[in-house]
Amino acid sequence: MLMEDLGYKKPELLIPASNLEVLKIAVLYGADAVYIGGEMYGLRAKAKNFSKEDMKEGIDYAHTHGKKVYVTANITAHNEDLTGIEKYFEELKEIKPDAVIISDPGVFEIAKEVMPDMELHISTQANNVNYATYRFWHRLGAKRVVSARELSLEEIKGIRDNIPEDLEIESFVHGAMCMAHSGRCLLSNYFTGRDANRGACTHPCRWKYYLVEETRPGEYLPVEENERGTYIFNSKDLCMIEYIPQLVDAGIDSFKVEGRMKTALYVASVARTYRRAIDDFFENPALYEKNIPYYKEEISKCTYRQFTTGFFFGKPDSDAQIYDNNTYIKEYTYLGIIGEKNQKGYYKLEQRNKFSVGDEIEVMKPDGRNLMLKVKGIRDEEGNEMDSCPHPKQVIYVDLGEGLEENDILRRKE
Repeated sequence: MLMEDLGYKKPELLIPASNLEVLKIAVLYGADAVYIGGEMYGLRAKAKNFSKEDMKEGIDYAHTHGKKVYVTANITAHNEDLTGIEKYFEELKEIKPDAVIISDPGVFEIAKEVMPDMELHISTQANNVNYATYRFWHRLGAKRVVSARELSLEEIKGIRDNIPEDLEIESFVHGAMCMAHSGRCLLSNYFTGRDANRGACTHPCRWKYYLVEETRPGEYLPVEENERGTYIFNSKDLCMIEYIPQLVDAGIDSFKVEGRMKTALYVASVARTYRRAIDDFFENPALYEKNIPYYKEEISKCTYRQFTTGFFFGKPDSDAQIYDNNTYIKEYTYLGIIGEKNQKGYYKLEQRNKFSVGDEIEVMKPDGRNLMLKVKGIRDEEGNEMDSCPHPKQVIYVDLGEGLEENDILRRKE
C-alpha cells in the first residue's frame, strides 16, 4: 500500500539557489520548489543573488517544469528599509513568484498591502517555536510558517496537531546550522559592523577563539578542547536523510535545504539524493530502508562539516559541535556543467576546477545515475587541443568518450 493511501502527504522538497544556473540545476535534479534572493532584503547579501531579469527567467523556467519559486525578503527591517521594500514588492508583484518569505511583521503588512494575492511564508527568523505563534500568523493571512531549528520532532508534531489543516509547516532538514536562536545573531554586527539580520553575516561563529585576561593584554589563552584549540560556536551540519519516515510522521509539509551560497554540485547532490529518498519511502518504506547506505554515500559527495540531527531528537550535546577546525570535508571537486555539443562531438563546459586529459571523472545525471568516464580530449574555444584546463571559468570543449546530455555535472573524487 502506498504511503498516500495511509493518509500521509508527500512533502515538498525545497532547494536553495544562489543564481540562475543553480536554480535550473535544482529544478532538473529533483526540487519541487526553489527559494532565491533578490539583490536586496534577503539574508544572504554575499550570495550572487538574482537580478530582476534573472528572477523572471528563473520563475518562468521553473513554472515550465511544473516547479515553484519562493523569494526571500526576510531581513529585520529598519526605518530606512521600508520605502525600498515597498518598491521591491511592487516589482515582485509583476514578476509573480509563488510566494515571498518574510520575518518582520511590518514587512508582512507592507507585503499584504502591495501584493494582496501573493502567498506569504513566515521565515525561521521570526522564531516560530509554538502553535500559538503559528495560529497568529495564520489569522494574519500566512500560508506557511517555517519552524525554528530549535524544535524537536515531538514539538513539531504538537504544532501540527494544534493548527489549522491548511497552514503548512516548513522545516530545515539539511545544511549548515546557526549557533544563534533561529539565526538571530549579533556577533557579526559586534565584531565587524555587518548586520547578520540584514543579510551581511561574516560568520564569526566559524572563527577560532582565545581567552584574554584583563590584566594581561596580548597574552592569549586558548579555550582548549585539545592541543589545537577550539571553535566553540562551530556546529556540525544538519542531515536528516536517514529519518525521512520520522519527518513525514511529524506532519512537515516542506523539507527545506539550507545553502543559498552553495555550488551547483552541492545543490544537485543534495536535491537528487533527498528526491530519491522521499520517492523511495512513498513507494515502499522497505525500499527506502534498503537504500539508506546509498543516500548516505551520495550526500557525502558534496562539501559538509560532519553531520548532526540538530534538535530533532532533543537538545544537542557537545557531539554536535566541531572543536578543532572550521574546514569542510570535501571528497569531490566540482568541475562544471555540460553544455551543448559541437559539430566535432565535443561538449561545451565552463570549467570550475582544473582537470586533465586522462583523468577519470564522474558524471552526475539528473535521473540518479553516475558514470565513471575518462577524459579523452580537451579543446579551447578555437579548437586547439589542450592537455589540461588550468584557468577557472575558462570555456572549453571536452570529449569523454560517451554521449552526454546538457546539465550533466562533472565531478572528480579527491
